[in-house]
Amino acid sequence: MLALATIGFAVNFWAWALLSPLGPRFKDSLDLSSFEQSLLVAVPVVVGSLGRVPVGALTDRFGGRVMFPIVSALTVVPVLHLGLAGHSSLAALLIGGFFLGIGGTAFAVGVPFVNAWFPPERRGLAIGVFGAGMGGTAVSALTTVKLVDADGMATPFLITAAVLAVYAVAAALLLRDAPGRTVPTEPLGRRLAATARLSVTWQASALYAVAFGGYVAFSVYLPTYLKTGYGLTQADAANRMAGFVLLAVAMRPIGGWLSDRLGPARVLAGALTVVVAGAAAQSFTPPLAPVGAVAFLAMAAALGAGSGATFALVALLTPADRVGSVTGVVGAAGGLGGFLPPLVMGSLYGEYGTYAAGLALLAIVAATALAYTLTSVRAAAGGGGPEPGAGGRREHRTAGTTA
Repeated sequence: MLALATIGFAVNFWAWALLSPLGPRFKDSLDLSSFEQSLLVAVPVVVGSLGRVPVGALTDRFGGRVMFPIVSALTVVPVLHLGLAGHSSLAALLIGGFFLGIGGTAFAVGVPFVNAWFPPERRGLAIGVFGAGMGGTAVSALTTVKLVDADGMATPFLITAAVLAVYAVAAALLLRDAPGRTVPTEPLGRRLAATARLSVTWQASALYAVAFGGYVAFSVYLPTYLKTGYGLTQADAANRMAGFVLLAVAMRPIGGWLSDRLGPARVLAGALTVVVAGAAAQSFTPPLAPVGAVAFLAMAAALGAGSGATFALVALLTPADRVGSVTGVVGAAGGLGGFLPPLVMGSLYGEYGTYAAGLALLAIVAATALAYTLTSVRAAAGGGGPEPGAGGRREHRTAGTTA
């Protein structure tokens, strides 16, 4: 079940990220401004993020066995639109990108689905492994531009649509929800209100907005940054972005695994420290080799580990029947955290001709999140370290905790 969920997440994220590698191409072919290009790649991010809130709550109610096939099948529609007719104007691309955001909601399906299959002491690693499905963005980065160059604009979209359709059928036939899964009975609005009263909802949301939001922002904007700031070709920039993504993906389950052993607060503190240092160094626009490459790869590793640690925190502190709802809100925060930076970076570059201010702002935000982790989050997680059997006790204790 973990493998099937991870594959589904990867396939949907592959679709979700189709526009990002093509951003520079659309900028040239449609004569877009820096802001319009940033908006184009950011729209699927924000829609996929906000959509996680209702999708997470629906997954609590109906289970991943129902929701994974639905989300995958619905994502086929905008993928086909973009490949066949929706790439000739900015308006058509924005419409397609809006509905492409459906693919981004798959995250809110998979976390509660996987969480229910594992005991508390193994959930950090399990959800980290599932989270590695965000490597679907690397598939897009590595293949989209090459397929367009070789066979035309429609090709990557048609291939992705076919894979999504196959997965939707396979998921409907093979996925099974965990035995004894807790199914909430109260109305959706009441469940979301109860979710909003949990401290972990807002603690994890703030941290995920920085950790996963930073990853998403770089994964959608890094090709543009490297092409504009360092003069790389579109293909070279896309390949380097894929390397960033793959390292972040590899570190996500490691972050979850370390959180099971050291506690999520400690892992988050270490990851955020690295992000502060990497963003501060890159704000001076050093040579790409070796300083810039080291800074970006260090941030990739830290953002991946921090994303895994954030959901280890969710698994540790969230009542079993609220995991989907909390995941939806936290996932939305992470996606929104990735929506704003590309717009800010594009606007700042258009105004000042440099990305330095945007990276300095990232360092400040990460430093603020680090301080929050060392105080409020560490206290909520019991000092940051695990205790024998603590998962179940903390779940029970937190069920009535309010923000």
